[in-house]
Amino acid sequence: MELRHLRYFVAVAETENVSRAATQKLHVAQPSLSRQIRDLEEEVGVPLFERTAKSVRLTDAGRAFLDEARAILKHTEGAVVKVRTIAGKFETELQVGDWSLATGRTMHALLRAYQQAMPNVKVKVHDWPVQKNIAGVRDGRLQLAIILPPLKASAFEGLRFEPLFTGRVFLAVSSDHPFANKESVSLAVAAREPFIGLTRQDYPRYFEYLNAIFARVNDKPRVVEEHDGWSGVFSAVGAGAGVAITSDAFNYALNDRIKHLRLTPEPKRITIGIITRKGKLGLAAEKFCQCAKEAFASIR
Repeated sequence: MELRHLRYFVAVAETENVSRAATQKLHVAQPSLSRQIRDLEEEVGVPLFERTAKSVRLTDAGRAFLDEARAILKHTEGAVVKVRTIAGKFETELQVGDWSLATGRTMHALLRAYQQAMPNVKVKVHDWPVQKNIAGVRDGRLQLAIILPPLKASAFEGLRFEPLFTGRVFLAVSSDHPFANKESVSLAVAAREPFIGLTRQDYPRYFEYLNAIFARVNDKPRVVEEHDGWSGVFSAVGAGAGVAITSDAFNYALNDRIKHLRLTPEPKRITIGIITRKGKLGLAAEKFCQCAKEAFASIR
């Protein structure tokens, strides 16, 4: 039995779905994950899951094993941190998850301030999708991450989320769009436009936000193009292929080919924040959180 078996088991137990655990939490192929779970059950000697066509559920033995698996992973993570600190007391490494669209105008100042405060700590920044950042913090690959959180609070089970910045939601249109001479547009009118979005497979949370924003109107947005990154979305909007939902938090990434319009009624603001595991943080992570708060406070 290896640690990865325990990580895979915990991920499947928490999602109750092998496919979702593979794609959203672990970023591995589903057949490989299924095989690893079967190997674990064979080694333990009892079934850990009850399987149906669409989901899996823990057996009584599985529930007992889940508590033990979580404890082992937590203990292992603590041991690694302790050994790394002892072995490199003059230099430590901090693993940080990043959402570059949200941090693009602050990360350089944040890292500079952190370097001055903690000169013996190396920061390794990982520009990962939100779900991978959450999974990374949960399983210990990351000490913390800056993200746009999922709408479902259950995504933060076992984690702590602290807001850093809130941004207004806008409609992005090309500078020659018929709406470009307006200052605002209603949600109902905006919903009738062709939308540019992110790929559903890679960014399922994007569609959750889109649906939530337009929940109060009858017509729902029709996404005509999907891109695997925000640069593609903004380029398509600037070219006039459609409109998109964006935020003033991302203004720095736009050019003069795109105009922001206020939406009425105004949607709930988006919140960008930092996630860590619950419990006491190490000095390196605690100082990074402090520097992040100061860096984001400066742009409000």
